Amino acid sequence: MLRSFDGSTAEANAAARALSDEVTAARFTEVADVVPGARTVLVELVPGTEPSAGLIRALEADEAQPQRGAGRRHEIAVTYDGEDLAEVAASCRMRPFEVVELHSRAEYTVAFIGFQPGFPYLLGLPPELAVPRLASPRVKVPAGSVAIAGEYSGIYPDATPGGWRLIGRTDTVLFDAESTPPTTLQPGDVVRFVPA
Repeated sequence: MLRSFDGSTAEANAAARALSDEVTAARFTEVADVVPGARTVLVELVPGTEPSAGLIRALEADEAQPQRGAGRRHEIAVTYDGEDLAEVAASCRMRPFEVVELHSRAEYTVAFIGFQPGFPYLLGLPPELAVPRLASPRVKVPAGSVAIAGEYSGIYPDATPGGWRLIGRTDTVLFDAESTPPTTLQPGDVVRFVPA
């Protein structure tokens, strides 16, 4: 079952996270998993079950009420030496240190986790830093790379192919399959980047 939201990305994502929290807190027996996205909530049902009237009401409601307070706050140390930093600066008509100042001054909200385990899509990127993805993705992006693309900033938890613009790197571990939960950052958490 999928519910989508309209409005700005920030508004739609806040609504998606609120609905995700509400459905999770209700502990519907037919729900196997709840996954918030940028503008959507995916509710996976236990095989062989049907949605209850309560679940249908929750998914059709005009507005969900957040079930938890503000997310946890994280400060992530970043060495701003990414291979695309100079190109991003030129594209934005700035000097590299201005990109670093803008990126590290902003406060980001974890919109959702996706692409690979632990990869946070972070809303809050200053519009002056909005740049497109690379025309051709890299074959390998190093683990810990801090990157930007469109209206998001993100951090690659592991080495992988990727097409975002690399502006820095961090040693912060974002995914550990042995931990509960396995992801360091959760939707709704707040992130600040601190120049190392």
